[in-house]
Amino acid sequence: RVSSILITGESGVGKDIIARNIHQMMYGAAVSSATPFIAVNCSALPDTLLESELFGYEKGSFTDARRSKKGLFEVANGGTLLLDEIGEMKLSLQSKLLRALEERVVRRIGGQEEIPVEVTVIATTNRDLRDAMEKGDFRTDLYYRLNAFSLAVPPLRERKEDIPVLARHFL
Repeated sequence: RVSSILITGESGVGKDIIARNIHQMMYGAAVSSATPFIAVNCSALPDTLLESELFGYEKGSFTDARRSKKGLFEVANGGTLLLDEIGEMKLSLQSKLLRALEERVVRRIGGQEEIPVEVTVIATTNRDLRDAMEKGDFRTDLYYRLNAFSLAVPPLRERKEDIPVLARHFL
């Protein structure tokens, strides 16, 4: 099974829908709570919140951490984690993500225990990550780790033959 997939394309081309379809195709009839599909929008959360969402935290690791919380990697264990708009993730968090992908373990914020995770990561972006790598905004090693399998989704204006099929579907 593929451990990471990178889906690129303009905003609005349906990258998240494709990610859900890939998840369903990978797990088929086995799609259930045992094979979760968890999505997080990397551009919608500040870095510190995104880190705690992805990796979780232990009770007392910061002021409002009144209890331990599993991160999305743990919640998605056995299934798929969609990292929507990965190109917006800051470099400091990219290194932690790379380690999780390489080692297949996560450590909650404030924790000592390494927690093994078996997760397929699907990352989407509307940014040109090669350009971002050249500018130093995106880690080259993370790009190649995420890009085990890639899919470039062209906009509908370049797939005019799909318009009748989509029109019939929505009608």
